[in-house]
Amino acid sequence: MEVLQTSALPLGYVAPLAVDSMIPAMSRDFRDAMAKLASGVVVISTRTDEGFRGLTASTLISVSLEPPLVLVGLDHDSLTRAAVIETKAFNVSALTRAQEFLAERFSGLAPAVDAKWREVPHHLGANGIPLIDACASWLECRVVEAHTAGDHDVVIGAVEKAVAGSGDPLILWDRSFWTIR
Repeated sequence: MEVLQTSALPLGYVAPLAVDSMIPAMSRDFRDAMAKLASGVVVISTRTDEGFRGLTASTLISVSLEPPLVLVGLDHDSLTRAAVIETKAFNVSALTRAQEFLAERFSGLAPAVDAKWREVPHHLGANGIPLIDACASWLECRVVEAHTAGDHDVVIGAVEKAVAGSGDPLILWDRSFWTIR
């Protein structure tokens, strides 16, 4: 197994927090501690009357095999979170090493994605919600529970379809993108 850093940032680079002086010490310590927990990078997508919505997330957990359930954490102020709660459906596209730019776009670190996703290679799932092409895997989910948890909502989705793709996974660790192969 080989672990490779994928971002163009120098090895060991730690991104500064935007308003570091305004973040309480415990929050800073918590962010630093959580940055040491490696996680897969996914795009959570949904569909509204105005178009598609999506965001990059690194909180996706398999909760149950029978029935198949996943948990995702969504920022409470996000338009995507609001749409997921309203439509009661979302899809998950697990990104690969080659899709780092998409992770940045859906997190707001690169140019925004238009509502029709014209510049994002995708197809629609059986539920009419977009799935990004060429991913490591895809899930189509129906919301069964949502709970407010601090500044995020914890959303539990019943997996209605799961498909394994291919490619080396995109991983977020220590505020940088990595992969394993």
